[in-house]
Amino acid sequence: MPAPRTTLPWPVVALFTAGYLAPYLLPTVVGRLDAGLPLSATEAGAVGSALLLGSAATGFLLASRVERVGARTLARVGLTLAVLGYGGAALAGDVPAVVAGAVLGGLGSGAVTTVAATRIAACPDPHRVSTAGLLGVSALAGAVYLTVPHLGAGHGQPLAAIALTALAVWPLTGRLPGGTAPVQSRHEDRPRLPRLRAGLVLAAAMPCWSLVQNALWGVSGRIGLTQAHLTEAGVGVVFAVALGAGLTGVLGAGALGARLGRAVPIGAGTVLIAGCVVASASATGPVSFAAGEIAWNTLYPIVLSYLIGLAASLDPRGRWAVLVGSAGSLGTAAGPLTGSVLSAWAGFPAMGLVLGAGLLVVAVPMTAVALRAAGGPRVAGSVRRRGGAPEPQVVEIAVEGSAPPVRDAYGTAGPRPAGAAPGSG
Repeated sequence: MPAPRTTLPWPVVALFTAGYLAPYLLPTVVGRLDAGLPLSATEAGAVGSALLLGSAATGFLLASRVERVGARTLARVGLTLAVLGYGGAALAGDVPAVVAGAVLGGLGSGAVTTVAATRIAACPDPHRVSTAGLLGVSALAGAVYLTVPHLGAGHGQPLAAIALTALAVWPLTGRLPGGTAPVQSRHEDRPRLPRLRAGLVLAAAMPCWSLVQNALWGVSGRIGLTQAHLTEAGVGVVFAVALGAGLTGVLGAGALGARLGRAVPIGAGTVLIAGCVVASASATGPVSFAAGEIAWNTLYPIVLSYLIGLAASLDPRGRWAVLVGSAGSLGTAAGPLTGSVLSAWAGFPAMGLVLGAGLLVVAVPMTAVALRAAGGPRVAGSVRRRGGAPEPQVVEIAVEGSAPPVRDAYGTAGPRPAGAAPGSG
């Protein structure tokens, strides 16, 4: 018990922060593409969607390859692509080059988040690590929102911030494990995905959940400017305060841990988010806009942290964590374009009602998966620790109760899940 509370994998937290920063900065990225380039609001939203679609596609391609290729290698490749892509897009002046750079950066972000997801699933306490990652990305995004309006006009500043973050995280990749291709290629290391039904339901629901969040998030800047009558600096302050409130929410989620299980935070939290989406989209003044954004951003990372933990609990090898996360990225990718199209067609308030109704529908299957999973991996402490299967030295101590043999078995991660299967329920 003490070990998980005293050791936090900071390289994984840093990777999580770097990978998730682009979606968190989506409103200012899309808004500045619209203002700084000859693009319409819908076209700028489409560029944001293309960036996030590249991220999702990478996650699907790499879901089962992280251990074989190596977390260190994939993280370095992803961070390099992010630096080159976002950095190139920030410096480019013509639309095709900006779009190409944004998509390349999205591919890099997808590789980074894939590595982070598999390493989170390998931890004894996935929820604690994902909470730390959400704290990091919320704090960094809040700082960017406060800073960018004072750095002049143009589309490059938020993209440059993402590139510089990836560059800063790159040195930490040396502490990640390398590839294990000779061992991981054994047939024992290729078991079928566990909890197939629960994983598929969660993977099917996650795109809808993410789409709603990012449809609103992608047009929140325009709601603040055109409907709530704020300046860009004022919108930036609201976003920074909202992300700061999100930090408070994540801290609360981290302190609460699994005391309420996952079903209550996911189900009730999603219902509350639906109300916040409607309120924020209907705001017509600075106060109502700030209230809706702050309440929404307080709840969103809380529910997201439990969803990440739920996906990680379905498979200790992290495959469901990556697949569910990538499925969510598909919804994230469609979000900016969906929000732009809905708001242009029906207006912001009607868009909010449609999105809120969608959240209420999708809350049902997600809560059902959380309830069903509650009787599985989370029942016994030893099983939770076994959730760190990709890190055998931690896992085997908990399962076998004998540390010395595990040190000698470091290179045999493949056969271990098969030997532990009878205890997995």
